[in-house]
Amino acid sequence: MTEEEKQKIKEEESHLPESTAVRMLTPENSRFEETEGGMLNVTVDGYVFERVQVHASFPHSSPRRYISIRTKSNKEVGLIDSLDNFSREQSELLIRQMKIRYFSPNITKIINVKDESGYIHMAVQTDCGECRFTVRGGGGNVINPTENRYIITDVDGNRFIIPDVTKLSPKEYRMIDIYL
Repeated sequence: MTEEEKQKIKEEESHLPESTAVRMLTPENSRFEETEGGMLNVTVDGYVFERVQVHASFPHSSPRRYISIRTKSNKEVGLIDSLDNFSREQSELLIRQMKIRYFSPNITKIINVKDESGYIHMAVQTDCGECRFTVRGGGGNVINPTENRYIITDVDGNRFIIPDVTKLSPKEYRMIDIYL
């Protein structure tokens, strides 16, 4: 890291709230902009934070609420209470960034499931096309954040979502029932 980069980080951090304070980001005090390279900058009270990251506190159960905006060194710039408070343009910009960060295809059809030596091999149809992945057997890789919604995490850390397990056919449900 060059001295210039270190100085830029020090300057940026001098504009952050103290570690015990939470700065609420509102349409009145903040403005988001996408760079030509698809990165996100935010101007807060006149100061520009470059290449910020968007972290949703509840990305699967409440993606529009409690969104943390952080610097590239993972220091919190501020917290958005609700995207509904922002203009449609600003909300859509932040949602695009979250879709990149939390890329999670929705499973629309279960094609095949095979259990082998503690690993579950799945072939599925998603809203992004057909996909095959492997899940470690045992707890923690299939979670149920809401009544009929399931999130499956494969061995590479990718997440796949079954938005509503009741919409699967009886045959599909039988293939995965034991793992849910």
